[in-house]
Amino acid sequence: MVHPASKFFDVIVIGAGHAGLSMSYTLSQHGISHIVFERGEIGNTWRTQRWDSFALNTPGIWNILPGEDCENESAEDFLLRDDVCNKLKRYAEKFQLPVYENANIIEVTKNENEKYFNINVEQDKTVEQYQCKQLVVATGALNAVKIPSFGKNLSKDVYQLHVKDYRNPGQLPQGAVLIIGGGQSGCQVAEDIVAASKKVYLSTSRVGRVPRRYRGLDILDWLSNKIPFYHALKSEVTDPAIFSAATPLVSGTGPAGHTLSLQSLHKQGVTILGRLLNMENDMLFFANDAADNIRYGDEVSQKTKELIEEFISKENFPAQQIGEDIADSPDEALYSMQHIPCVNCTEANITSVIWTTGFTGDFSWLKLPALNDAGKPIHENGVSPIHGLFFIGFPWLRSRKSGIIFGMQDDTAYIMSRLLKMQEQLQ
Repeated sequence: MVHPASKFFDVIVIGAGHAGLSMSYTLSQHGISHIVFERGEIGNTWRTQRWDSFALNTPGIWNILPGEDCENESAEDFLLRDDVCNKLKRYAEKFQLPVYENANIIEVTKNENEKYFNINVEQDKTVEQYQCKQLVVATGALNAVKIPSFGKNLSKDVYQLHVKDYRNPGQLPQGAVLIIGGGQSGCQVAEDIVAASKKVYLSTSRVGRVPRRYRGLDILDWLSNKIPFYHALKSEVTDPAIFSAATPLVSGTGPAGHTLSLQSLHKQGVTILGRLLNMENDMLFFANDAADNIRYGDEVSQKTKELIEEFISKENFPAQQIGEDIADSPDEALYSMQHIPCVNCTEANITSVIWTTGFTGDFSWLKLPALNDAGKPIHENGVSPIHGLFFIGFPWLRSRKSGIIFGMQDDTAYIMSRLLKMQEQLQ
């Protein structure tokens, strides 16, 4: 959107997704000179790593960025992929945010005796260096695909792709599809493909689920407005396993969204299998844990509803009666699963495999002692031990809501306060 005339800024933001743009708006409100570098177009990850029917799991009223008005948003409307991209672009245009698109970060350095960060940026095959006093990394912590090493053992006759490259069932060859990974993406893509009358096998994992609506309210309304579930601070969590737990299943597709469960997928025709263990040419090997995965989903839903019931009772809240939700009915008899230890791709006519095994972060361009042995950013509530370096838009950065649009209001305000305090020290 802009071509920077200057090569020096008070602050440089890397990434123009919802986190980077929120940070840019906040910096603009404080009159701080800055620029936002984006490797593609605004909202690049939303544009390039989401399928055609993708919808946010959070209702429109919860997707308000700093400075936006929520009056026109609905608690029952869920933004589709293209809606999200258009929203981010309009946001940047409305507030005239200084975004420099198609700018790929080559490396970031800062010598111990230097006051400034040096950022080498490539555009149109030309590399230029920029400098800044403070740097905000808003690239997201999930920007590089994860595929098990044994994926290379699968027969070359089977078409493989990661979910970031999946767009719609029409791009897949004729035949059945195996989806590996039972999280949000895996289950939503399974629903998308089985609706196109294709045979779908789903290799599941241990993922909880929640009902889309309960006693007349959307689940996010309960877990944020009524119960401070999403407001839980990272510093308050006593069980570290919570930080790596998968996001509970729920869907924003269709009118007002809907409950998504392994049993609801089974009723639509999806074959529910256990976790994939290995691949050897045409053979696929699965663990005997599909039953455990179904039970776990049911248990998380039940515990969530018990939490709501406790709130209703304690606060004497005038909630509606419990409505029927077939997708949320527990599968006590485990009719939804099949124990199939191995599958022959040729015999099952499986011609496609979609890996929905998640993402990891790639910060190899950050040439600073700001990463741990696993290559992940070291920070405390988004503040790096490297003076002047900040992170934003990561899951559990400060709280449970940090990784979603809903969390940007609080996180940008916090990072801004720390950034301003450091600026005072630099003067």
